[in-house]
Amino acid sequence: MNSDAEHWNYESVQALLSLAREGAPVSVISLKLKRSVTEVRAKLNDLGVTPAAEV
Repeated sequence: MNSDAEHWNYESVQALLSLAREGAPVSVISLKLKRSVTEVRAKLNDLGVTPAAEV
C-alpha cells in the first residue's frame, strides 16, 4: 500500500471520484487504488463525497 505521506495526484483523485460515482464501496476503491481504507475515506471526506455503503 502507498504511504499515508504520499500525495494524491490528479489521476488518482479522478480515479477515486470515478469509482465513487460508480457506487464502488471504499474497500473496493482501496484495493483498486492500492491505498488504505483509511486513506480513501479521508480523501473522500476532504472532497465532500459520501462513499457507497459496504455490501
